[in-house]
Amino acid sequence: MTGTLNKVMLIGHTGDDVKMHYFEGGGSIGRFPLATNEVYTNKTSGERVTNTEWHNVVVRNKAAEICEKYLKKGDKVYIEGRIKTRKWQDDKGMERYSTEIHCTDFTFLTPKDSGGSQDQAGSSYGQQQSQNTNQNQAQNQPKQNTASNQSQGFSQEDDDDLPF
Repeated sequence: MTGTLNKVMLIGHTGDDVKMHYFEGGGSIGRFPLATNEVYTNKTSGERVTNTEWHNVVVRNKAAEICEKYLKKGDKVYIEGRIKTRKWQDDKGMERYSTEIHCTDFTFLTPKDSGGSQDQAGSSYGQQQSQNTNQNQAQNQPKQNTASNQSQGFSQEDDDDLPF
């Protein structure tokens, strides 16, 4: 295999509200910490142990504005993106490194109260836009029950029995 893959999928709780930075050209970037937990039982002591891992999440432009509007500290969210490590210098001139998750897709998992302007539970951003386009195209095309489908034993009546 000659290709490589840099893909991260996380479900966790936000550690703070989204911090926004705006640029002159109209772009924006949002940053927030995300906590994921690993829970296991220590075999020797029988004690339940929880380890928390913190991730620095970065979202850009419209996605950042959506996160700023709807994500609050403690909310549960699904994040999909890629890992990126940045090198920078601190105030003392020392080289430092930061590992970040550059978010490409997200789904809000915390239900909002019904008193809010809109229920955002399960709403997502990213691939959802292209999925909606594909679903609309599929709905607009009529189903065809062709002779080749019938010769293979497929018919529209059989579709109802499929488990998916």
